[in-house]
Amino acid sequence: MDVDVNDHKYYLNRELSWLQFNRRVLQEAVDPNNPLLEKLKFLAITSSNLDEFFMIRVAGLKHQKENGVKRRDIANMTAEEQLEAVSEGSQRLVACQYRYLKMILKELETEGLYFINPDEATPRQEKWLDDYFERQIFPVVTPMAVDSSHPFPFLASKSLNIALLLERNERNLDVDEENDIDIKTAIVPVPSVLPRIIRLPDNPENPSRHDFVFLEQVLCHFAARLFIGYDLLEARLFRITRDADLNLDEEDAQDLVVEVEKQLKKRQRGEAVRLEFQVGASRFMRRFMTSEMNLGAEDMYEIDGPLDMTCFFSFCGIKGYDRLRYPEAHPHHPWSMLQMEKNNKTNIFDMIREKDLLVHLPYESFDDSVVNFVASAAIDPNVLAIKQTLYRVSSSSPIIQALEKAAQNGKQVTVLMEVKARFDEANNILMARRLEKAGAHVIYGLVGLKTHSKCTLIIRREKDGIRRYVHVATGNYNASTAKLYTDLGIFTCNDRFGMDASAFFNLLSGYSDPPIWDSFIVAPINMRQRCVELIDREIEFAKRGEPAHMIAKMNSLLDKGIIAKLYEASMAGVKIELIVRGICVIKPGIPGISENITIRSLVGRFLEHSRVFWFLNGGREEIYMGSADWMPRNLNDRVELMIPVKDPDLCKRLKDMVERELSDNQKAHIMQPDGTWIKTIAPADKVGAQDSFQKLAEKRDEESEMTLAQKMEPYVPVFGKR
Repeated sequence: MDVDVNDHKYYLNRELSWLQFNRRVLQEAVDPNNPLLEKLKFLAITSSNLDEFFMIRVAGLKHQKENGVKRRDIANMTAEEQLEAVSEGSQRLVACQYRYLKMILKELETEGLYFINPDEATPRQEKWLDDYFERQIFPVVTPMAVDSSHPFPFLASKSLNIALLLERNERNLDVDEENDIDIKTAIVPVPSVLPRIIRLPDNPENPSRHDFVFLEQVLCHFAARLFIGYDLLEARLFRITRDADLNLDEEDAQDLVVEVEKQLKKRQRGEAVRLEFQVGASRFMRRFMTSEMNLGAEDMYEIDGPLDMTCFFSFCGIKGYDRLRYPEAHPHHPWSMLQMEKNNKTNIFDMIREKDLLVHLPYESFDDSVVNFVASAAIDPNVLAIKQTLYRVSSSSPIIQALEKAAQNGKQVTVLMEVKARFDEANNILMARRLEKAGAHVIYGLVGLKTHSKCTLIIRREKDGIRRYVHVATGNYNASTAKLYTDLGIFTCNDRFGMDASAFFNLLSGYSDPPIWDSFIVAPINMRQRCVELIDREIEFAKRGEPAHMIAKMNSLLDKGIIAKLYEASMAGVKIELIVRGICVIKPGIPGISENITIRSLVGRFLEHSRVFWFLNGGREEIYMGSADWMPRNLNDRVELMIPVKDPDLCKRLKDMVERELSDNQKAHIMQPDGTWIKTIAPADKVGAQDSFQKLAEKRDEESEMTLAQKMEPYVPVFGKR
């Protein structure tokens, strides 16, 4: 039958797909396999995710609506239709969040952890709170009247505030005798410099019980002390989320860094896109809170619980409750390096020269591998130059420290620091200036493109001439996220990769035209074309009646051209298995269209971040890894990098990794043809990919004297098996 694979009915809306992803994260808050404090942390994660979603995605839709944009998206929805659907979906999600929170707080009480209102405090605790308010809170608080001479103040995005209605408690000559009322309005910002969650003194008679109150509750409890001469009629918490997208004019900007810094100053002052307010607010109070904002009813979220659940991130680290958290997981020495050390190779360059190395984060150590690679180069007298792309780095980055030392040691250091990395702009500018001060050459991104690739090139003088060492990864050079994100990195000194890496950095730093690549696949130059060719190749095998199979793992799948090609492959008989963590707008399992496509999403302790692409290729399997998802922005508007994995041992490890993830029956959500997701937790024969990777890393570290062949579980070819 003739099928139009571009028909809108075969695609899901991006924003609603993202809400489905955040709902999958939310489901971890009720997963019986997760410890109690980890459940609470997943609530905080969903809250943080939702903040960013409104600041960027919802703000963008609002701009389209205000500017009269009528363009329809991949699912045939206008901006206005998307906003309506997003509001409805978000309201349901938030209601579910707070239902789960109540359940978790009840469970915490069984562990002796109680969140109470100040009114419920014991006399001893009340006395302590009184003193705490006077000594710690009162000096910091700034109550702000709102009237004709005090306009509604500007309130920063995501700040927590209390709106108050007050009435004079004594008659005076200024009161309107006819109406006999004198209602005043005021706002009290909740100080962000103070702890949001306050632990109250324990009761000596019940030492196993520990009580906590929220800072804003204490403020409301003692608010009358801030307004002497007035009675407090109503006090409600509220929180504004503002547009945080940067509006950069890169073409006309004379200095990109200066332009980014200017826009960063405007970020906190963006237009309001969402208002969260405490349940029970009167109609008058609602009007007061929204008086200076252009918000509709669909932008209002009535919250039955504490606003901004990100405060629970810190609470989840409470001392003495390790039993309510995941067992501590330490990154282990990389298996590839252990094998080299067994062969008396201790220098990382000697190891790479002997054999390509693969590192699987966060189960294996970022410090022992990536930081060691750059730090060793910084002090190695034979290293001549270091070139690196940086997208997100931690604020106390060991990579930056190593690059500074390298520059100070007289090595040529070239860094492309992407100053447009969202929410990391300020930190990246700071790090870039540190590098410049140390003597490094810094490129502040490319006009019109974000550089999202993760690549390091080290040029070293050796006995047989100049040798190039290359590291290509799926994740950022960020020591903090390297402990939380699952990522892959390969070290090689293969000449073909080295030549491509040199050409790649020349392309970034100068006016060099794109070369004919040997191994590198680079967006926006040839990555889209190469991905389509790889899928087409499987289609040809299927048409000849031969086995055809591909597996792709990524963060998001949104590109219409790629999806149309996947539909075509499915209809030709290619078996397609997709592992997609986040946004996914393709529909699997549609008879005659996508019945050969299955999609799963893994949501667990660590954030799945690696990108791996595996093609049967008529039995001559090929595996690729890189930095890019199949999204228009990655393929069209970013500098991305994908490479083939050539080493047979590394291919074997990657296949085993993917196989374990396809077999996961504890953390996997399976996508249905209508775009919904179902999670089933198998009671027996449990397979949890992340747990197994952690245990495998621990086992290898403990038994490092065993050979790779002895340690690896037998690999069963996946293609054609299922």
